[in-house]
Amino acid sequence: MPVTVRDVMTKKVISIDENKSVKYAAEVLKKYRKGALIVLKKHQAVGILTDSDIIKKVVAANKKPSSVKVKTLMSKPIIAVKPGDSLIDAARKLKRNNIKRLPVITEGSIVGIISATDIAVTSPEMLDLLESRLKSKENPLETPMEILEKETSGICESCGSYADDLQNINEQWLCEDCREELE
Repeated sequence: MPVTVRDVMTKKVISIDENKSVKYAAEVLKKYRKGALIVLKKHQAVGILTDSDIIKKVVAANKKPSSVKVKTLMSKPIIAVKPGDSLIDAARKLKRNNIKRLPVITEGSIVGIISATDIAVTSPEMLDLLESRLKSKENPLETPMEILEKETSGICESCGSYADDLQNINEQWLCEDCREELE
């Protein structure tokens, strides 16, 4: 069974009205120790505002935070995932859109948020795998036989399911079912 967004998302989502000031938004971010707020217009999600948006578009531009409205800075439209989406699909969406957070939406309502950090912390095996792949690209003479671990746990690169018995076959980490299909 693949690991899903639902398994790792943060369920408590902090939101802010689009007409609030950036100063107020920064205070909310600080109070809740968050890096992003979902922006609402008439109780409907219309965008996302991040601490990075505030730094780049207000602080670095030497604008007065109390005179800038959230709606002028927010990123829109919302790029989101569903709770049942796989963690791998969420990671790909983050990378493809060059963003760090994805609201989680079901039936038109935001039910959570997932970040690149959530994914990385949840899947240390993926980081180990990435590190091994980067090392092999740095040294093209290295073969899959030189990978230190012959078996690990993590996400199968073929089917996207979590497995405790991944093995590296032809430079891919595969679960038992996918290895059997390969034979």
